[in-house]
Amino acid sequence: MTRLRVLVAVARHGSVTAAARALRYAQPSVSHHLARLEAETGSQLVQRVGRGIRLTEAGLVLAERAEEILGRLDAAEAELAAYTGLRAGRVRLVAFPSALGTFVPAAAAAFAADHPGVELRLTEAEPPDAIRLLRAGEADVALLFAYRDLPTRGEHPKASPGDRTPVTPAPTPTPAPAPTPSASASATAASATATLPWPTRPTRDERLSPDPTWIEPEDDGLRRMALLTESIYLVTPAGLAGDRLTDHRARRWIAGCERCRTALLSSCAAAGFNPDIAFTTDDYLAVQALVAAGLGVTTLPGLALQAHRHPDVRATPLPGLTRAVSAAVHGEPPDPPVTAALLAHLKAAAATWTSSATAKD
Repeated sequence: MTRLRVLVAVARHGSVTAAARALRYAQPSVSHHLARLEAETGSQLVQRVGRGIRLTEAGLVLAERAEEILGRLDAAEAELAAYTGLRAGRVRLVAFPSALGTFVPAAAAAFAADHPGVELRLTEAEPPDAIRLLRAGEADVALLFAYRDLPTRGEHPKASPGDRTPVTPAPTPTPAPAPTPSASASATAASATATLPWPTRPTRDERLSPDPTWIEPEDDGLRRMALLTESIYLVTPAGLAGDRLTDHRARRWIAGCERCRTALLSSCAAAGFNPDIAFTTDDYLAVQALVAAGLGVTTLPGLALQAHRHPDVRATPLPGLTRAVSAAVHGEPPDPPVTAALLAHLKAAAATWTSSATAKD
């Protein structure tokens, strides 16, 4: 298995030197393992190119299969350690940036306090990469988001029929505090001039699933636990009028990740125009800075505005546009105890976040 790990590391990092650094091996040791693996398989797995190497077709095939095998072995090792009573082991969480900037730290801190012997690893990734890490066995839990009920051209965004918890803007501009806010952070939040966004409880479809905790499974092999639903906001410079997408059809726009960009294009198309996207960045701090500087307008989900709120931007909720946040795992139930414990802490942190926001509405 060591030789397979070496091959996977070379494929992932692109060179023997980088693989040796990642594995904390001596470079000659990596070369030795590759040579032994070639002898055992009877195939040429690497090819010298100048002063470096690259994987052959056979090497690429073996590296891909080895990654799956090693991922499953690592998962089995983690599960066995978890059955010792959560006194040892490891659990790996992958989350998108705005979740890492809001409720995830509280969940991670509570998990660490309850299970100090379990190693918790956090990685930032957008949903497509998070799903890949789950399937490869490189993550145990992934936080995902999905835009709901995106309108088509000619439709205006509207709430789902029968939804018992429609998304509405909070009437008071006072935000709910983070789990351990600083005095300066509280003062900054209290001075905000526009209503801050808050997530809502899971939607009706999620509540009516056979198990209220889990969303109906999709055809991607993942199981998803509903955490919260957040509003989508139109974000403009503080002094700029206009609460609708169409009020800014002639302005330049700022787009985010691929899924966020798709949601923006769909919403604008439904409003009857194609936005002039002049800037693209996944960094919600940079997005708000660009908006505050008057360089464009954008849409952002509520968590991104909770994680960071620029004082010179204005956020207006877009009725009926929401984004569902869930925690996903790969494989059949029951989940390993360590994974189940992390899921429980994530759900509790998301519920506390939502309840705090509701109390301030």
